Amino acid sequence: MGELVDKIKGNVNEAIGKAKQQSKDPETRAGGDRQEAKGKAQQFAGKVKGALGDDI
Repeated sequence: MGELVDKIKGNVNEAIGKAKQQSKDPETRAGGDRQEAKGKAQQFAGKVKGALGDDI
């Protein structure tokens, strides 16, 4: 179950980050970069959990 939750959270954070990157405000764009990276990390964590069978 943790695998699916991490992947969903990752997708949401990545989408929000991409949307923030379209802003004209440089600070918001930088926040979007960080949020997109966080989403990618969450998706990776979900893949790892899936490979290990949620035992971590």
